[in-house]
Amino acid sequence: MKAQNRARGALAAALLGGAVTSTAHGATSIDAIEQTLAQLQAQLAAAQQEIATLKNENQQIKQQVAATGEAVAQAEQEAAARGPSWAEKTSLGAYGEMHWNSLQSKDEIDFHRFVLFLGHEFDARTRLFAEVEIEHSIAGEGQKGEIELEQAYIERDLTDSQHAQVGLFLLPLGILNEHHEPDTFYGVERNPVETEIIPTTWWEGGVGLHGDLAPGWGYNVAAHSGLKTPITGGNALRLRSGRQKVANAVAEDPAMTARIRYQGIPGLELALSGQYQDDLTQGEGERARAFLWETHAVLQRGPFGLRALYAGWDIGGDQAQSLGRDEQNGWYVEPSWRLNDRWGVFARYNRWDTAAGDSADSAFKQIDVGVNYWLSEQVVLKLDYMDKNGPTSSLDDHGVNAGVGFSF
Repeated sequence: MKAQNRARGALAAALLGGAVTSTAHGATSIDAIEQTLAQLQAQLAAAQQEIATLKNENQQIKQQVAATGEAVAQAEQEAAARGPSWAEKTSLGAYGEMHWNSLQSKDEIDFHRFVLFLGHEFDARTRLFAEVEIEHSIAGEGQKGEIELEQAYIERDLTDSQHAQVGLFLLPLGILNEHHEPDTFYGVERNPVETEIIPTTWWEGGVGLHGDLAPGWGYNVAAHSGLKTPITGGNALRLRSGRQKVANAVAEDPAMTARIRYQGIPGLELALSGQYQDDLTQGEGERARAFLWETHAVLQRGPFGLRALYAGWDIGGDQAQSLGRDEQNGWYVEPSWRLNDRWGVFARYNRWDTAAGDSADSAFKQIDVGVNYWLSEQVVLKLDYMDKNGPTSSLDDHGVNAGVGFSF
């Protein structure tokens, strides 16, 4: 009986010990969980603080982006109000050519001309065109060269198709007078008809209008300063010697020029020009009324090209008649063939007479044949052979010309 009581007591003690132990372990686990929860709550609070900080920074960034966008928009509006900058409204260009002539009359090399072009747009309807030329490389007292202002005029759009100009400009005559960049024509030297008869390059000071008459048809009219030819010596009433180049030019007798031109068919240009001046001598001698008329055709059909021109003067007065210079005229025809993008060949027959009113034979005849090689679209090498026959054998000439030219 006592033994059973001892056994029961031991069992009860064991059970009581287990219960106490279990309670102690449970308390330890709860403390650990509470610590973990506290740590998680701290981390969550830190994360929430970080999120709040990021939201604040994001809001600041959005405000900065919005402010930047407003500033950019305002700058763009201000720039649009101001318009393009000076540099954006200004353009530069140039052309030049160097010649080597190995002829019966001379053997020389010459950087014939360098021309600097300047354009500026004052506003959408008003602009400036100007060209400054250096001839024969060096200018100054005792030098062979010259510095010349070849163009300097203001152009104003009256409508989309009608334009006015005032200042110094090239006259709308012939093929080369307005467009004579070396990469645009065949031959080292400019043709003698447009040089002696028109006479290219010819500019004057005045006012003009140009624009469209109908689809394909255009016109030019201008009132401007005129020629002042010598009245004595070998150049008396010689047209090329009469160019005043708007350098303190005598303007007792201004001139008028008009042209009508058709370009309605791609690759074709037909033109008719006329000019009248009441006195070529500007009051220095007997009145010499003068009328020039000129017509030309330019055709380009694939590789085949053709240029043809006639120009003639009718000059009044006894002095002009006595010198045979009451009539001065010339013409040329020039076929060409573009072999490919680089090579082109041409031939040209020229005939001109600066004293056609004289009963004696005073006409010049010249044949040119040659080749152009374009290094690029606006850089060209040229080689040609010239054979000129004058009214007397002393005026004959022949030989080879070579040159290089460029424009941009």
